[in-house]
Amino acid sequence: MSPPLLSFWRAVAAILVLMASGARAEGLRRFALIVGNDEGGDDTRPLRFARDDARKMHGLLARLGGVAPGDAKLLLNESSKDFLAALTDLEARAKEARARGERTALLVYYSGHAKDGTLRLGNSRVGFEDLKKRLSETSADIRIAILDSCRSGALTRTKGARKAPAFQIESGAERDSRGLVILTSSSADEDSQESDALGGSYFSHHLASGLLGDADRSGDGRVTLFEAYSHAYARTVADTAASSGGAQHPTFSYDLAGNGDLVLTDLRAAGDGLVVPGLAPSGTYYFVDSAGMVVAELDKAPDLERRVALAPGTYRVKRRLSDRLRIGEVEVARGRQVVLEEARLRDAPFSDDPVKGVASVEGAWWTVGLSGGVQSFFDAPTRESLFLSVGLLGAEAQLHDYFRRDWVWGVDVALGGKQALLALPTLSGPAYKYSVMSLGTTLKSEWPRGSIAPFVGVRMAYLVMRRDFADAAYPDQKYAMFSPGLETGLRWQPLRRLHVTGRARLHYLLYTVDEQRSLGFWELGALVTYQP
Repeated sequence: MSPPLLSFWRAVAAILVLMASGARAEGLRRFALIVGNDEGGDDTRPLRFARDDARKMHGLLARLGGVAPGDAKLLLNESSKDFLAALTDLEARAKEARARGERTALLVYYSGHAKDGTLRLGNSRVGFEDLKKRLSETSADIRIAILDSCRSGALTRTKGARKAPAFQIESGAERDSRGLVILTSSSADEDSQESDALGGSYFSHHLASGLLGDADRSGDGRVTLFEAYSHAYARTVADTAASSGGAQHPTFSYDLAGNGDLVLTDLRAAGDGLVVPGLAPSGTYYFVDSAGMVVAELDKAPDLERRVALAPGTYRVKRRLSDRLRIGEVEVARGRQVVLEEARLRDAPFSDDPVKGVASVEGAWWTVGLSGGVQSFFDAPTRESLFLSVGLLGAEAQLHDYFRRDWVWGVDVALGGKQALLALPTLSGPAYKYSVMSLGTTLKSEWPRGSIAPFVGVRMAYLVMRRDFADAAYPDQKYAMFSPGLETGLRWQPLRRLHVTGRARLHYLLYTVDEQRSLGFWELGALVTYQP
């Protein structure tokens, strides 16, 4: 037996022996730093799914992994300074918890570029050896690093700029590391790969799918660290064997002396999910969300009941037969275990495969919504006699990630108006209705930070302002003009498909009716959008 394989099976044996004391993991205080970065600096090409993988892992650990919301930090496209500051904060909190007698675990997940022995967070760096030394010295009882370092390609893209040595992971860690585990998505001389069909990296997808239940081979409703790694290893190798980048082999470095195998997810924790009964046919089941992405897989053996902890929502179920598909739809309700009924599935040709993959326009997506706000001119005389301050109600559609990642193109329409009395130096008293119609288009850039995304952009609006007098003796008036401007604000995503935006606009308007005047106006507003 070769030395690497012998080391691996020694690791397996050690963990299996330690699993007997796994019950001690109950009550473990868990801290998690989840990092996703699509940018690797000027000499790399942007990734597609690193931030998406991080979001999925963050949600999964919060829902099933026993990580309290206040004990998790999600960093998206942040710098190495932010990374190390967040790690320092979690280390300090873990140390305080240990001082109170609590057992603690610290998990660091990273998806992004790696090159020349460093994690690449934009144009900043974190040395891999520095990170490993940092984790080995921190005071948490168990430390886990999961590193999905990646490159880039086409349909199956290799993450990064050029083929180069990746991480060097030893088969054993220093004996004083007191429970350090390092999982990586590929070996030292391999690239890691992303998949358009999966909407993420192969390794992170299979790791997440395993944590949702596919790795629970024991059927006890809990997925351990070793179960999750073994599952991710086997599925990643199998799925990448025929890819353009070649087979990808995850690696595992461990030192769990004195600790039982860690339970990473408890499938019963959220109370909701899907049960595939023992009488259901064997095979691989795929669960596809409304965007056409495979969110989880389940390999079912004959006469064995399996559980997958899907989040509440509607899913398409797919099982591939030799000459056709068996597909159907299932609704997972919050707080309920739903049983998959074979009778509700139907046969369909392969052309009806619900898996869409990512669109050829680099993963573009769109939102529609309603807006409300107020418009007011800066010049007080203008505001009182010519263009009044009014409230606005409108509708808007936005296209995200079409021209470039994190760029948003939007079109909007808004209406507003109020009743007023004419007040001029030479004339006052006639009543009229003042109305505004605004047609606009905006191109802006966002900087996502978890569920928050600040943005700034440019806007061009076509404004139509009217004064319609109640007395027919006074002629109605209309003024229309293009108005360039700037927009800034903050988008918040409280739910998967719901976005709430607060924004401010600053516009310029040239008035040329009786004289030429340069005017400025501002708009403050809020927008609620839905992502189909």
